[in-house]
Amino acid sequence: MLCRSRFLCSALALAASSLFSPQLLAAEAWPSKPIRLVVPYPPGGSSDIIARAIGQQLSQEFKQPVVIENKPGANGNLGAEFVARAPADGYTWLLCDLGALAISPSVYTKLSFDPSKALRGAAMLAYSPHMLVVHPSVKANNLKELVELSKKQDLNFAVTANGSAPHLAGVELARLTGAKWVYVPYKGGVQSVQDTVAGQTQVLMNGMLATYPHVQSGKLKLLGISKSSRMPLISDVPTLAEQGAQGFDSGTWQGVVLPAKTPEVVIQRVNQALLASIRSPEVRSRLTAQGAEVVTMTPTETDKFFNAERARWRTVVQTANLQLD
Repeated sequence: MLCRSRFLCSALALAASSLFSPQLLAAEAWPSKPIRLVVPYPPGGSSDIIARAIGQQLSQEFKQPVVIENKPGANGNLGAEFVARAPADGYTWLLCDLGALAISPSVYTKLSFDPSKALRGAAMLAYSPHMLVVHPSVKANNLKELVELSKKQDLNFAVTANGSAPHLAGVELARLTGAKWVYVPYKGGVQSVQDTVAGQTQVLMNGMLATYPHVQSGKLKLLGISKSSRMPLISDVPTLAEQGAQGFDSGTWQGVVLPAKTPEVVIQRVNQALLASIRSPEVRSRLTAQGAEVVTMTPTETDKFFNAERARWRTVVQTANLQLD
C-alpha cells in the first residue's frame, strides 16, 4: 500500500508540475501586453494591406493593441529573421507572403535561419494571383504579342526583389513562352509598381491586391493573371495558362507564422482570431473587391503548404541557376 501511495503521489506531482509549468501558465494568461505584427515589406503592399485590414479587429478580440511594424529588407528575410529570433511567447507575429518566404532558402546561400525550423504556421489568410501588366505605351494586348515584342526590342521587367515570388514567376513564364526581358530589381513591390506606372520599366508581375487599383485607373494595362482559373471579379481576363503558358500558376499567399516554440494553446488562439477576422463580412468584402480571395488553413495545413511550396520553387531556382548571397 505504501509503495502504491508513493506511486500515486509521484504521478500526481508530475501531473501538477506539468499543469502549472511556467510556459503553460504564461500561455493561459496570454495576451497580457501588446502584440507586434511584423510585415517584412514596405507599406502599401499586399501583406501590409491585409495586416491593416485585420489589425483593429484583432485588437478588439484580444483587448490588447496589435501594433503593425514594417521591417523591410532582403526580400522580407530581415523581418522574418527578427520574428524567428523573437521570444516564443506569442507576442511577435510575422504576416507575409508565405510563398516568397518558402523560396528564400533555395535562393539565398547565406540565409542565417531555416524558416521551416525557426517558424511555425499559425494561419493562412488570403490568396491573390500575380497580374502580368505592362505600361500602356507597350504595344501588346496579350501574352503572345508581348512575347513576340520581347524578341524584337528590349523590355525591362520590374521585380519586387531579387529572388522574390514575382521574380521567379517571371523567370518561369519566360521559360515556358520563350520571352526575353531584362530584370530590374527593386527593394519592394510599391516602388516596382510606381516605376512601371511611370514607364521606367515596361513589364511587371505583382500581386493583384496591390496592382489592380492601377489597372482600374488605366495607369497599367493588364494582359493576364497567373491563376489556374479565371477570377470572378475580372472574368473577361484570360489566365496566362489559357494564353499558352501551360500549367502556369503563381500568386501571393498571405499567412501568419510565429516562432517555432510558441505554445500550442497560443497558436490555436491566434489561428481562431485570425480566421474570425479575415472571414468577417467587412474584411472579406473589402479584399474581394480588390482581387484577393479569403483562403484559410489550420496551423498544420499552413506548415504543409509552406514545405510543399519550398520544394516546388527549389526546382525553379535550380533550373534558373539563381542564387544570391
